[in-house]
Amino acid sequence: MPMSAARDAFLAALRHVVTALHEELPVDTRDDWATRVHALLDEGPDTSSLRAVHVWHSATILPLLNEAAQDGDSGVFTALGELHAEAAGGRRADQDTWRSALTPVLLRLYDAAYDRTSAYAEAHAGARDYALGKGFSAPEADGYGHEYARLSTDASAQSCAEAHAEALGHALARAYATDGCEAYADTCPGAQLRAVVRATTERADPLPAARLAEGLLSALAPPWP
Repeated sequence: MPMSAARDAFLAALRHVVTALHEELPVDTRDDWATRVHALLDEGPDTSSLRAVHVWHSATILPLLNEAAQDGDSGVFTALGELHAEAAGGRRADQDTWRSALTPVLLRLYDAAYDRTSAYAEAHAGARDYALGKGFSAPEADGYGHEYARLSTDASAQSCAEAHAEALGHALARAYATDGCEAYADTCPGAQLRAVVRATTERADPLPAARLAEGLLSALAPPWP
């Protein structure tokens, strides 16, 4: 891809990320942060490759996900972090290597990002009403609703995580293996960012969106290769 086309593709992806982050930041800080991003881009950072993306993931996103993980299995995040760090230094891995490292992280990310609270409440209400209609007593119907909601929510969260890991894992592995800015733009990076925020809010300190925002600035800042 010509350098100008790669830059345009990178900037298109970056716009989605910046928009998503801007929406997640506190009202009193978001506009100042956006101004800092635009000022930095005016300086002319490297936007012809995915170097900044790799720096952001290895230095900010994966450490944040690891910190927020409930089981403390840091090895899952370490393997992918090492690949991103190597890629930031110019050493590419092949698509299969990326896919192997991405899959377990994506499974954890989208499982943690799943809105269990809303899904559970909806499933419980529906199952309870069904049981009441079948003649169950109120306590029996409530117990039935909770059991159904537990099983339904766990199954839905797992299915959601597996679907994202399958589709997004393939797309990201291809983008990273080829250092493809256009391919990366096609992976909906703004939506990925929102998933990271959902997965880490209330599990990490301080505010995850603020750390992600500052981390992106650092990834885009000089020195540039």
